[in-house]
Amino acid sequence: MSSVSSLSSESVGQNVVVTQPAAKSLQPGQTVTIDSHYTGSQYFLSWYQQKPGEAPKLLIYRTSDRQSGISSRFSGSGAGNGIDFTLTISGVQAEDAAVYYCQSYHSINSQSD
Repeated sequence: MSSVSSLSSESVGQNVVVTQPAAKSLQPGQTVTIDSHYTGSQYFLSWYQQKPGEAPKLLIYRTSDRQSGISSRFSGSGAGNGIDFTLTISGVQAEDAAVYYCQSYHSINSQSD
């Protein structure tokens, strides 16, 4: 059984509060979703995975763009309202057991990198 944890985060001074579930336990092969909802202006979201003794690893940026080298089992999506976001891990494996963080941020430049 794998345990997937997620943490809430708060952006000080921005009046942005992100709420996420505390933890989820599941069997290998299942699909898990981690939902985030926050109050504030419209933002993008990044998702990070952190395993014990390791630095956080960027999985998803700009809400749904997968970082290079990250398995396609990880995907990010937004509801289109700028406040509801989901990280989906399909075909969960034991090595996916970790703490998952989300980070909200404002896009200052609307042009693509």
